[in-house]
Amino acid sequence: VQLVESGGGLVQAGGSLRLSCDASEFIFDDHATAWFRQAPGKEREGVSCLRPSDGTLYYADSVKGRFTESHDKARNRIYLQMSSLGPEDTAVYYCVGGVFCTESGVESVWNDYWGRGTQVTVSS
Repeated sequence: VQLVESGGGLVQAGGSLRLSCDASEFIFDDHATAWFRQAPGKEREGVSCLRPSDGTLYYADSVKGRFTESHDKARNRIYLQMSSLGPEDTAVYYCVGGVFCTESGVESVWNDYWGRGTQVTVSS
C-alpha cells in the first residue's frame, strides 16, 4: 500500500491550496480517511476525516469553515481544499487511510496507512 500526497507549496496568507492524495492497493472509498498535519515543534493534529460509509465528517476547530475533505471515487483520490490560509496553517500535511473517524474527532489506529507528507507554507 502506498499513499502519495501532492499539491503543497508556498502561498500567501489569505490564499488557497488543494491537496490531493492518491493510493495504490488501497481503496479510499472502503475506508475512513483523514488529513493530519504537523508543524515544527508542535504535536501532530488531526485536521479532518471522512467516513464514506455514512458521510460522517469531522473538522478540527482550527480549520472548520475553511477546509473541506472530499473523495473522488472514480479516481480513488482524496482531497483537502484549504482556503483563507494563515501562517498558523504552515505544516507538513499527511493523508491517512483507515483511521477511526467520528463526528467528534479522528484517531490514528495501529493498522492505518500514511503518506509521506507534503509541505504547506503560508507567508504573512
